[in-house]
Amino acid sequence: MSGIPSLAIGIASSASHRRRLAELFGGSEAFLIVSSVDQARRFLGVAGEPAVPPAEAAAHRVVVAAGAPTATALSIDSDRRVLRWRNREIGLTPLEHDLLRCLVGTPGHTWTHRRLHREVWGTERLGRGSDLHSVVRRVRRKLARLGVPATIDAVRGVGFRLAVP
Repeated sequence: MSGIPSLAIGIASSASHRRRLAELFGGSEAFLIVSSVDQARRFLGVAGEPAVPPAEAAAHRVVVAAGAPTATALSIDSDRRVLRWRNREIGLTPLEHDLLRCLVGTPGHTWTHRRLHREVWGTERLGRGSDLHSVVRRVRRKLARLGVPATIDAVRGVGFRLAVP
């Protein structure tokens, strides 16, 4: 070895996967386990376009009843992979979770198809885009089931954004 300490970085969105990474990295000199690429970038101080602004470790929140003194927050519990609004919850698949983390973390911001594909699937490959549209459709249904007034709007030829009334 060169005498320079090494750092192993593991990224996993679920708590169970992070625990498994901890077991795997247990013999490493130093390791960091985070739930997103953005967390790793922030920790390392790497410049880049952050997908989600700094937020609480366990959940990302956005106010969906702006202006009301008793505004209720839409939140994502990443450890349990659950979307919560008011006193209701609904489970999320890993892809739904990762998509919502992007959109909820930056309400009103338009995410390009390419950037969403990179953040959610971890690849530049876009294909026909039906995979992304399928996940968006499922998330829209879950938002409707919870009665959330926020919507996921398509920006034709560009991508998607979370619209908060």
